[in-house]
Amino acid sequence: MDSPFSHLEGGEARMVSVGHKPVQERVAEAACELHCLPGTLAALREHALPKGDVLAVARVAGIQAAKGTASLIPLCHPLPLDQVLVEFDLGENCVGVRCTVRTSGKTGVEMEALTGAGIAALTLYDMMKSADKTMVVRELRVVRKEKG
Repeated sequence: MDSPFSHLEGGEARMVSVGHKPVQERVAEAACELHCLPGTLAALREHALPKGDVLAVARVAGIQAAKGTASLIPLCHPLPLDQVLVEFDLGENCVGVRCTVRTSGKTGVEMEALTGAGIAALTLYDMMKSADKTMVVRELRVVRKEKG
């Protein structure tokens, strides 16, 4: 009997074949929030945190993470990524993190977008933890998915 789960066959984990799928432009966008104290956000805005340009480092970390998703998540297909964008929105009590990933491929890039957003947020956390012990990463989710 066939499993309703594409990554299981006979109870065994497996990588799904996407060989039959057409190459299409695919886009996915993921987001999350890093909640922190207003004073931490003020220091971030003023570039006054002890570890330097926190947003630049977190942006590069998110891009690098999206590119390395297949090495982190065992059954993910390695994909040639056309573009990875990591953006930040500094609110009153949180930093919004958004990662958009584009590829021309046979499978979607949701996992790459989620990984990019999550690692960007974790990098912010790591670089700001000495200034704020209350930080929490919340609401990691896919907010948009398209295929050509």
